[in-house]
Amino acid sequence: MEFKRGYALALLGTVYIMVLFGMYNALVVFGPIESRTKPMEELYRNVFFHIPINATTYTAFTVTLVFSLMYLKTRDLKWDRVASSSAKLGIIFCSLTLFTGMVWAKPAWGSYWNWDPRETTTLILWFIFASYFALRSSIVNKESKARLSAILGVFGYAGIPLTYISTTMWFSLHPRLKEFSLSPQMRPVLIIMIVGVLLLYGYLLWLEVKLQELEDTTTKAI
Repeated sequence: MEFKRGYALALLGTVYIMVLFGMYNALVVFGPIESRTKPMEELYRNVFFHIPINATTYTAFTVTLVFSLMYLKTRDLKWDRVASSSAKLGIIFCSLTLFTGMVWAKPAWGSYWNWDPRETTTLILWFIFASYFALRSSIVNKESKARLSAILGVFGYAGIPLTYISTTMWFSLHPRLKEFSLSPQMRPVLIIMIVGVLLLYGYLLWLEVKLQELEDTTTKAI
């Protein structure tokens, strides 16, 4: 992935400013909201972290799908590097999605884990991509590794729409996206946080791909 170092540093600085601005507003500027339950008056702040992280999880696994298909079409290992790098970031953000969801669940529903459809399908998604890396670590040949993990990356993507529609397919405690109601002052901050975290993902993806390219070059030299 051709991307100059100066642009990468500028992107990282932009991410820092956007996320810091969003966090400051979410945690300091905005006050408690009116709610029928006391914990929810402050718990809403979690939305400014959970939604951007979840959106980035979906984005990362979508990138894995696209570049897995590109690898299967071209058999060019550079696409496998992008797909696997994005999957690595995706499972990190998926873990953070589960964590921030548990932070919400304890005061809202009385337990950190409730086997809610959204919780359960997100956990299934995590295991799908955990198996993606288990598969990659078990294969030595690069072409076979890339081909089989690309196939799993394509079919494993089915977990994304399943997770998204889980709250409409089954009874769920998890609020639907249309049920979120933020004030006009809060909405731009949420958008800034979403964009900021997505840009952070973009920077980390570029960095991870560059590291994989360096590793492959070093291996060939040896």
